[in-house]
Amino acid sequence: MKKLFFIFFIPIFLMGENLNELIDLSIKNKLVDSYKKDVESLKDEYTSVKRGYLPSFDVNASYSKANHETQSRPNKDTTVSASVDFIVYDGGKRESTFDNYKMNIKSSKKTLESVKNQIALDVTKYYYTYLTLLAKKDAKIKEIKQLNAEHKRLSKFLDVGSTTEDEVQKIVSRVERSTVDLHEIELDLQTVIHNLEYITGKKVDIQSGSEVKMFEDNINEQRDDIEALKYSMKAKLENVGIAKSDYFPTISLNNTYSHYDMDFDNRTFSQPYDDQNVFSVNLKWNIFSFGKTKNDYESKYKRYLSAKSNYEYERNKADVDLELAKKSYGIAILKIKSAKAGLVAANSAYKVIKSKYQNGLIDNVAFLEALSEKYDAISVLKEAEYDLQVKRANVIYNSGKDIKDYIK
Repeated sequence: MKKLFFIFFIPIFLMGENLNELIDLSIKNKLVDSYKKDVESLKDEYTSVKRGYLPSFDVNASYSKANHETQSRPNKDTTVSASVDFIVYDGGKRESTFDNYKMNIKSSKKTLESVKNQIALDVTKYYYTYLTLLAKKDAKIKEIKQLNAEHKRLSKFLDVGSTTEDEVQKIVSRVERSTVDLHEIELDLQTVIHNLEYITGKKVDIQSGSEVKMFEDNINEQRDDIEALKYSMKAKLENVGIAKSDYFPTISLNNTYSHYDMDFDNRTFSQPYDDQNVFSVNLKWNIFSFGKTKNDYESKYKRYLSAKSNYEYERNKADVDLELAKKSYGIAILKIKSAKAGLVAANSAYKVIKSKYQNGLIDNVAFLEALSEKYDAISVLKEAEYDLQVKRANVIYNSGKDIKDYIK
């Protein structure tokens, strides 16, 4: 019974990763983790800045001993004080600083989602490139197998003098060339696997069968990387507000309570009070700074304008990318129809030429070309079908949607 149980579960352990599983592995890699840490770091920094604007409470203590006692300086003096400070108004710097952090956090989150979706697109391309190469490999192996069978058949005819040496050598040459092509395909397959292992951070074994389904609605959203630029632009606008706040005064409140323990040797110097509470309203206003505030404000504003121009440029470019992706998808559909027609034509031509060749009506040059075209047509059709999946994923990506939601 235990043996049967083990045998039943062997296929599960031997199964490779489909596209959905590869994407899941990829968006948990170290690169994504670093972007997550950036978001968390920015959130912690924002929390710290917000708390920095809350009332602050400080306690101070001091002890001193003088070698010459005076009425204002006792022989020994111990002072303990506690103070509360709060900034009431700072020209709008507080609000602009908070909004700056909010925009930067949103930008970081969108950047994180953009990285994950870009990785999903890259993995999708690698996945279907691998399946395309696998189809080419299969077609090439079948072609070599048929060429070897033809070589064996002609060798028998050569032994009885029914064919010539050059006819056999043509077959041998074609086998050698196809074998080299096969090795190149295998190298390309290994390259794709290595790239996927680099992205996922683990060994992978690709399982076919995944499909990218097309979304039905025509509502397009902004890509996450464009949204990240938008929030980054808004954050820079808040920096302008921070710089502008230096034109206004800062008003703060302070309340300090102090307790004194003055040990006078001369009792006539003794003070009537041993504690003091002082409440103050403070105003600080930088009236003149040799143009520092003005230059800082203009610098921040120009950075905002630069970010705005970059955002508008990339947004327009993204719209063009979407239109091109849709057109490319339409062409990919036509390529499949063309490839199917090409395969039908190649199969028909191969059957006719093979019959003529076996009956000695044509030489093996035409036969070898027909054989090659037949397997090339099979590869072209598979490549077109898998390319359609990639083009579909590209449309989904440029429409601002999450590719992973459309994998089945």
